[in-house]
Amino acid sequence: MPVGRPLPLKVAAPMAVAAGLALLLAFPPYGVWPLAPVGVALLAAAAHRRRLRAGAGVGFLTGVALFAPLLAWTNLHTGYLPWVLLSLLQAGYLALLGAATAWASPLADRGRWQWPALTGLLWVGQEALRDRTPFGGFPWGRLAFTQDDSPLLRLAALGGAPLVTFAVALAGGLLVTAVWRGWTARRAARPDWWLAAAAPAAAVVAVGALSVLTPVASAGGGNAVTVAIVQGNVPRLGLDFNAQRQAVLNNHVDATLELATRVASGAQRQPDLVVWPENSSDIDPLRNPTAGARISQAADAIRAPILVGAVLLGPGPGQVRNAGILWRPDTGADMAQLYIKRHPVPFAEYVPLRDIARMVSDQVDLIRNDFVPGSTPGVVRAGPAVLGDVICFEVAYDEVVRDTVTGGAQLLVVQTNNATFNAAEARQQLAMVRLRAVEHGRPALMASTVGVSGFVAPDGRVSDATGFNTREVVVRQLRLDSGRTLATRLGWWPEVALAGLAVAALAGAGVLRRRQRVVPG
Repeated sequence: MPVGRPLPLKVAAPMAVAAGLALLLAFPPYGVWPLAPVGVALLAAAAHRRRLRAGAGVGFLTGVALFAPLLAWTNLHTGYLPWVLLSLLQAGYLALLGAATAWASPLADRGRWQWPALTGLLWVGQEALRDRTPFGGFPWGRLAFTQDDSPLLRLAALGGAPLVTFAVALAGGLLVTAVWRGWTARRAARPDWWLAAAAPAAAVVAVGALSVLTPVASAGGGNAVTVAIVQGNVPRLGLDFNAQRQAVLNNHVDATLELATRVASGAQRQPDLVVWPENSSDIDPLRNPTAGARISQAADAIRAPILVGAVLLGPGPGQVRNAGILWRPDTGADMAQLYIKRHPVPFAEYVPLRDIARMVSDQVDLIRNDFVPGSTPGVVRAGPAVLGDVICFEVAYDEVVRDTVTGGAQLLVVQTNNATFNAAEARQQLAMVRLRAVEHGRPALMASTVGVSGFVAPDGRVSDATGFNTREVVVRQLRLDSGRTLATRLGWWPEVALAGLAVAALAGAGVLRRRQRVVPG
């Protein structure tokens, strides 16, 4: 069948940049979540019917416009090079998405109602690849993480982040279908041109309406537990955080002692558990008697176990571990309840291919000790609650969080250190915590050295969120939950199915491309 031409490049290129900016504004701290489908639609239109190279080009423009400002917090204290390299790498995946969109254009042209589903599938496939490659991937900037205040967040309970991403991209595909059909009909001087656009536009509304009907847990049905988050703050933001480690530890100890005083006076409820953030003790408390004694002082005073974020030396020379360790009153460190971060961040917590990386930048040698990954999920039995502990960026990885829930976790805990970043990064991370709470039907919390800390209900609502770069202690009673959502039960199968369909669609597009001549863009 005859096929039209792509949009002129002078139109498509600005549309691609606008797509990236629309996607950017959908993420925290801006949080204009309806713009996410708009960004998807703009990129889909810009790449449609183009040559593969041109499709990759417009996708790359979208990627740079999105990731360069979204990841700007990575250059606050490390210089521009890591930020530039990371942004360009992530933009490269959107270039692949643009090329895939161009390649699959014959399918969209063959049946306009295939375009929305095709758009959703390609986005899921792109994210599945980006979340895993290279060096374990970098899932920051997934479409699902734009929807923390959206009705579409509820879909996480059915199929996790991949299903939410699919729904957002599907809505974007419906938008581009509505506009494209209406524009084509109007150019053909059809008096009913608006009817061509009305059905896809109505389908966008239907997607949102159906997501509202998705049931999510509003509160746990298990035992009540009172939890305190201690955000001790740091003397100075920045990479000299390690030079301040004694002061940071003292801040968290002192804030806990102040809480104990309020509890003793009756001004505050007695907590069953206290959570300190990642890096609250960068002095190994298992090897440094002074650090261990200070933590014991806090635990004994508050009369509750403390989940301490600690850096532990070893197991070998030049190696360290990022850990969450349960510190009990009277008895101290409970070595049976120790979680070692499973997914250290490449080029931040360890340096892969160090000799090659040094040729790019000698800043890699600022990381003298490589963090060694743990091998078991962060299931920590704290007495009154079984915790699902994940550390910092691990909250972005589907399987790391899910493994704690299938291991018995009743409360999701995210320990993080945002002292080397900013409030925008912290709020982006909190959006991920909200999705995980809905995905697994669990109460959750985020404990940060400097903020943002807070509690999240199983329906995604945030309570007691703290300010950034402040010292605060928040206490809340939570209801635990041991049930499993459909998303928890299905695990990675929704993503496998959607990504598999994306591969099948690309193969089908290849068959069509052999059968028809595609006008180059």
